[in-house]
Amino acid sequence: MRLNGKVALISGAAKGMGASHARAIVAEGGKVILGDISDEQIKHLAAELGSDNALGVRLDVTSSSDWAQAVKAGVDRFGKINVLVNNAGILHGAPLQDYEDQDWYRLMDINLNGVFKGVRAVIPAMKACAGGSIINISSTAGMKGFSGASAYVTSKFAIRGLTKAAAVELAKEGIRVNSVHPGNIDTDMIAGMYKKLPHVPMERMGKAEEISSLVVFLASDESSFSTGAEFIADGGEIAGMPNLFAENE
Repeated sequence: MRLNGKVALISGAAKGMGASHARAIVAEGGKVILGDISDEQIKHLAAELGSDNALGVRLDVTSSSDWAQAVKAGVDRFGKINVLVNNAGILHGAPLQDYEDQDWYRLMDINLNGVFKGVRAVIPAMKACAGGSIINISSTAGMKGFSGASAYVTSKFAIRGLTKAAAVELAKEGIRVNSVHPGNIDTDMIAGMYKKLPHVPMERMGKAEEISSLVVFLASDESSFSTGAEFIADGGEIAGMPNLFAENE
C-alpha cells in the first residue's frame, strides 16, 4: 500500500489514462478526487472505486472556479490534498497555415492553461500538508515536433517549462513537480491513428496502466528526491528511429 495517507486530485479522470491512474492510486491505498466534465462516467467510476476511496466532482479545467471548488470538495471530504495529476488534454491537428485561431486557443486553454490553473489551485492545500507531489502529464510531443500538430506540440513543450519553473519555486514548500511523457498509448484519443508503429522500437502501443505505474511512483514517497524532472514511457520512441534501412511498407 504505497500511497496510504495520500489524497490525489485527478483531472480528466473519467476514462482512459485518467481513470487508470485513479484505479492504480486506490489500489495502492490512496484516495482520489475524480475531476471531469463527463458527469455520468465520473459517477460510475466513483461507484466502482467506492465512496470511502473516491469523490467525483465536475471539473472544467479551463475554469478557475471549478478548480477552487474541486480542491475545497476534496479537502472537505478527505481532509487534505497532497497529490495532483494534471491529466486532462485534447488533441487537434491541422496544417499551420490552416490552423484557426479558435482551435488554437481552445487547445491551449485546456492543455496548458488548465495545467497552470490546477497547479495554482492546489498550492495552498499542499502547503497545509507541508508538501505534496504535482504530476503534469505531457507527451513525447513535449520532447520532439510532429508535423500537423503544432498547437498540441507547443502545449506539451510548455508543460515542461511550467513544470521546471514550478519545481524550483515550490521546492522550499516541500512540493515536488514533475512531468510524465507518454508515447503512443492505447486510448480513445489516438484510436485509429496508426496502422503500424515504425517510429517506436518496441513496435507497439503502450497501455494506460504502464503510465499509471509511473504516476504511482511519483505520487509516492519513493520519488522524494525527484522534482523538475521528465519521466518518459514511450517504447523507445525518443531514443531514435528503428530500422533505418528497412523498406518502408
